[in-house]
Amino acid sequence: MASLEGWCQKILSEGKITYELLVQTGSKEPQLADMFDGVTSVLYLKGSQSRMEMTTPLGTTTTLFDTRNNSGVVLKEYGNQKLLIHMNAEDWSDLNKKYEGIVFVPQKETKKIAGYNCQKATAKLKDGSSFSVFYTQELVTENKEYDYQFKTLPGLPLEYESSVGNLKVKYTVSQISFDPVPMQKFSIPSSGYRELSYQESKQLKGG
Repeated sequence: MASLEGWCQKILSEGKITYELLVQTGSKEPQLADMFDGVTSVLYLKGSQSRMEMTTPLGTTTTLFDTRNNSGVVLKEYGNQKLLIHMNAEDWSDLNKKYEGIVFVPQKETKKIAGYNCQKATAKLKDGSSFSVFYTQELVTENKEYDYQFKTLPGLPLEYESSVGNLKVKYTVSQISFDPVPMQKFSIPSSGYRELSYQESKQLKGG
């Protein structure tokens, strides 16, 4: 079985994965929830480099990370404010500390997403919270560190739950492209942004 699974498995070393967002829970501010419905989050991969960008009517957040040197930046563009936040390995771990020790418990439910067979798993976090994820083993990424919360998931997440601010959001893959990604997608801007360290950015938002 192991050899058969390996034979059927496709590895994505370079490409683009598009997720569509759908707000799942009611909100005291329905207009805010409506703003997020239909928003997309796009992941670009090229070897050790990743770029995750989410654009909403409020602004854009882009995360660039290179697993070779465990460093990257977060770009935030909201109105006239443009921030570039530098991150090293320790910063990356701190940003994602809620996912440390995450455990994925396989469930019996299955379904097909974007043409791939997926199995459901329940992700259990150390704070006692949990969320659902559907993942496929038919397609895996060469770079398994691009998303901290899924680095121990035995496959590629094609649908999962997450929180955006006070909203509970479901991400579902709508498109997977294997086309080459230009290196410029992973270039860090050299001007036009206010540059901050990760610690400075935490102080800026009071945490």
